[in-house]
Amino acid sequence: MKLTNIREITGIIRLRSGLHIGAGKDSVEIGGMDQPIIKDPVTQAPYIPGSSLKGKLRSLLETSVFMQNEGTRRAVTEGKPCDCGKKGCPACTIFGSHATPQKCEDGLGPTRLLMRDALLTAEYMDMFKSGRLPMEVKHENIINRVKGVAEHPRPLERVPAGTCFTLNMAFRVYEGDADELLNWVLKGLKLIQLDAIGGGGSRGNGQVVFEDLKIDGQPVSLDSITAF
Repeated sequence: MKLTNIREITGIIRLRSGLHIGAGKDSVEIGGMDQPIIKDPVTQAPYIPGSSLKGKLRSLLETSVFMQNEGTRRAVTEGKPCDCGKKGCPACTIFGSHATPQKCEDGLGPTRLLMRDALLTAEYMDMFKSGRLPMEVKHENIINRVKGVAEHPRPLERVPAGTCFTLNMAFRVYEGDADELLNWVLKGLKLIQLDAIGGGGSRGNGQVVFEDLKIDGQPVSLDSITAF
C-alpha cells in the first residue's frame, strides 16, 4: 500500500464540566484521594490520554453509524470492538483491527488514525504551574432508598470545567482510500460532544466542546456535521 498523504487535525478541547479520567490506583492511603485523576508523572499536570479519546471515538461510531456493517454489529452485541478485519469495514480501516493478522484481508493496511495525548494548552499550563488551576474534589454518594439520605461518600478528583487541552490527530491516507473515512472522524467528534469522555459521564462528568478545529490548517466546523 502506498501512503499518499497525512492529514493533520488540530483544535482545542474545552471542558464544559469537570473531567475524571482515573489513574487506576491500586491502594488508597488513609486520608488520601479515593479516585485520583491521571497526571503526568513529571509535571503532575492533568492530561487526556490519546487512548481515552480514540477509544471513545471508536465506541461511539461503532454503536451508532457503523452498525450497518455485519462484523461491527456482531462485535458490538458482544460488547467488543469490531474485529472483522475486512477492507471495507470503516471501523477496522480507521482504527485498526483487533483481529489476528491472519484474519485481516489483504489491503486493510495499518490504522489510519493516530491520536496524540491531549496536554494542557500553554495558557492553562502556566496557570497550573503558578497554582491557579487547582483540581476539584466532587463527593459522590449512594442514596439509601428507605431513609432517603446520602451514604458512603467517596471523593472523586476532577479537572475543573473551563480547562482547555490541545487536540492533535494525524490521519494517514493510503492509495484507494475513500474520502469519507476522514469525515467519519469529524462525525465521531460530534458524537463525543453529545456524549462525554472519562468516567461518570452519566453523572455530569466529562462534557466537552471542540473549538478552533482545523484540518491541515484550514478551519472546519462541527455545526454542519450530522451525528447520526
